[in-house]
Amino acid sequence: MRLAGPLRIVALVVSVGLTWIVVSILLGGPGSGFPRIQQLFTSPESSVTAAPRARKYKCGLPQPCPEEHLAFRVVSGAANVIGPKICLEDKMLMSSVKDNVGRGLNIALVNGVSGELIEARAFDMWAGDVNDLLKFIRPLHEGTLVFVASYDDPATKMNEETRKLFSELGSRNAKELAFRDSWVFVGAKGVQNKSPFEQHVKNSKHSNKYEGWPEALEMEGCIPRRSMAS
Repeated sequence: MRLAGPLRIVALVVSVGLTWIVVSILLGGPGSGFPRIQQLFTSPESSVTAAPRARKYKCGLPQPCPEEHLAFRVVSGAANVIGPKICLEDKMLMSSVKDNVGRGLNIALVNGVSGELIEARAFDMWAGDVNDLLKFIRPLHEGTLVFVASYDDPATKMNEETRKLFSELGSRNAKELAFRDSWVFVGAKGVQNKSPFEQHVKNSKHSNKYEGWPEALEMEGCIPRRSMAS
């Protein structure tokens, strides 16, 4: 009977010691907060790190443009169903959503120094008047950037003067542009060389992606701003 008291004390000490060990294990040690307990209530799915999304830059470009460059993306129309798009510095200049595109040539004129839109218009090259287009591109100021995206038919109403003016803006393909070709182009008034920003696909029943039309074209890049002295 006299041993009952000491035994109870020993049992109490052992119980307290075991409790402390268990608590220390669950808490993960001094100063570590509650990571072990949190792990017990965290599902394996929630602990998996999601794959990082690929970053997109202005106009959806995969990389940023250098300083003093303008980011752009030009997409031609698809057949006569999906309208073209012209994006510059993350601003949509022309698109079906903006309701300012149409059959023929879709052209945006941009200040080459500031990057600001001057004017955007669509010219019907199937049933329209080519003189409207000529009046638009004849009086361009030096350094004006010209963004062009075709939709349906870009060339039926083209004449020699029209082709010559686009060639002077830096186009290689304007002279051979034909009925229902796909064409995207970025040029400028006063350039000395041909533009590196141009794509052209001929309308051919042997290679057309759509019935009666070639594939749509998509072009992106970075254009150097023109200096005030240029």
